[in-house]
Amino acid sequence: MNRRLGVFLLLGLFSIASAEEKFDSQLLPRPLILEYPETHEIQLKGSEDDEQQLQCTSWRFAVEANNLNPWKTVPLECAGYVKDYMTSKAYRFDLERVSMEAGSYARSLQLAGDGMDAWVFDIDETLLSNIPYYSDHGFGLEVFDSREFDKWVQNAAAPAIELSLKLYDEVLGFGFKVFLLTGRSESQRTVTVENLRNAGFRDWDKLILRALEDHGKTATLYKSEKRSEMVKEGYRILGNSGDQWSDLLGDCMSNRSFKLPNPMYYIP
Repeated sequence: MNRRLGVFLLLGLFSIASAEEKFDSQLLPRPLILEYPETHEIQLKGSEDDEQQLQCTSWRFAVEANNLNPWKTVPLECAGYVKDYMTSKAYRFDLERVSMEAGSYARSLQLAGDGMDAWVFDIDETLLSNIPYYSDHGFGLEVFDSREFDKWVQNAAAPAIELSLKLYDEVLGFGFKVFLLTGRSESQRTVTVENLRNAGFRDWDKLILRALEDHGKTATLYKSEKRSEMVKEGYRILGNSGDQWSDLLGDCMSNRSFKLPNPMYYIP
């Protein structure tokens, strides 16, 4: 029933009641059926979509806050949400906010000038983006396959995360020693160096990869041990950038750590 008809009926009924005439139902047009406009179903569907969007946003928040762990894959109902996020301005805005905050912090520091002030960077989803790989693997919907990922790594084709490259260059310019601490295997050193250079990264002090004795260790333990070695050598770890909490937590944490967004996978 459209609005005009509804208004007409209300006015008609009001007139009848006002005239104190006996109400005659036959005066009403037939059939007297209330029909919702077609847009009502769309609105209901939109409400359901909004609810799902909020649920997936809540899930991503829990992931980034490290309140949800461990987890193996993106929830099936959030697969589209994660894809949309990783390929949209929202992801870029989040990266930009982290980069700006880290840059402001780095600029605020007065370095000792002895070459012992260090900044640690993770590589995957911190300096290099593997979105081309994950776009073929459900943006985290599939269980991680190390053999398939290693094939991708061998291509040395991961692009730079531009905002991280900007921060990286700023940190170098301020006089920090830069350490690259990655969970990649030592056997991937050559291809990792090639990829980093192709993407525009340069002049790091050390590139640390997993040796044979490091395999089987959690990322938290492995990276804690490597940071401990840096500290024993006299380095002051003033900044640390990573996309996983395991990049940042543990022993010998930096003075400040900066978590980049990554709802595609979890590494303990």
